[in-house]
Amino acid sequence: MTAHYHVFETELGSAGIAWNEAGIVRFRLPDPDRAAAEKQFGKAEPANPTPAIAAVVAQAVRYFAGERIDFSPIDLDLGAVDPFRRAVYEALRKVGFGETVTYGELAKRAGAAAPQAAQDVGIAMARNPVPLIIPCHRVLAAGGKLGGFSAPGRTEAKERMLALEGVFVGGQPRLL
Repeated sequence: MTAHYHVFETELGSAGIAWNEAGIVRFRLPDPDRAAAEKQFGKAEPANPTPAIAAVVAQAVRYFAGERIDFSPIDLDLGAVDPFRRAVYEALRKVGFGETVTYGELAKRAGAAAPQAAQDVGIAMARNPVPLIIPCHRVLAAGGKLGGFSAPGRTEAKERMLALEGVFVGGQPRLL
């Protein structure tokens, strides 16, 4: 299937989305460098978004402006993702706006009980093809610590996204 992509502006920078006939295949969180955002879509072709994709773009713009948005009903194409990661992503999509979960708890929700399951969830988060829509920013380390984040802006971006949802790691809002 041919994939298409579209880069768009949010209050936090240039974001991007890629899709095919089955659904969204990639999402790029905002980056101050538009060119960097455009380079993330491999062999996908630039295109104007379909009406369904334009609706998701509008939701993302509103989210990054501080509006409460539920991305869970959006159709994704995760056919290239292994079954364990799909189970983790499916469980994570049930974690709502303003809620968080630890890596270990998410592993349990996805049906993983192995001792290294929390680490495997961390790897799944780092490989998340559609951050925001699969809200990996809502996954915290044990003890409610921020944990890592591999998207543009690293942990500051994660902290900023959580703050948009009213979640302040450590209990105190801080200016970003």
